[in-house]
Amino acid sequence: MNTKTNKPVPKGLKGYWSNGRFVKPEEIAAEEKGPPSKTQLKAEADEMQALGEALLTLRADLMARLDLPDKLLDAIKDAKKITNFEGKRRQMQFIGKLMRPLDPDPIREAINEQLNGSAQLTLALHLAEQWRDKLVADDESLQQWLVEYPDTDSQQMRALIRQARKDYKPEKPGEAPRHGKSYREIFQMVKEAMRAKAEGAPE
Repeated sequence: MNTKTNKPVPKGLKGYWSNGRFVKPEEIAAEEKGPPSKTQLKAEADEMQALGEALLTLRADLMARLDLPDKLLDAIKDAKKITNFEGKRRQMQFIGKLMRPLDPDPIREAINEQLNGSAQLTLALHLAEQWRDKLVADDESLQQWLVEYPDTDSQQMRALIRQARKDYKPEKPGEAPRHGKSYREIFQMVKEAMRAKAEGAPE
């Protein structure tokens, strides 16, 4: 009969022999780790409930992108109608429970996008601000702008630039220059022109 015998633990190593196999410390740790603790489970449940509350105010386009289960979408619609505090609390617990099997990352990203704007939108606004400042700073920039955005109302843009430069000059010596209405209107024109061009660009 072939019997397995435990061997001495190699010098400098931690662990033990079991059924002829040396069990390493990391394997012991993995065995000891076991299922998540009650504290971990509660923290995860609390986060999903908090994300569920944020979903109540999420824009329709961002909500559609998440492709959430119908049961959850119905629960969110119901929660929006509930005005009773206790009823709302119970409904939010129910929403949190429905959300537990879902991946929270796309939900977090959608909520962050609504709060902070998408990276593309942030970049577009930054570029619009740069163009506005260049247009107000020198006439050469207007020629460059009209080449790139020929549909711009050049007369209106020139009038706004003249007014913006006039507004920017301090009324009294020593006063800080101020940006007036024309400066803001240039930004709106630039932003709308850039948006229209982006939407009309081929895929």
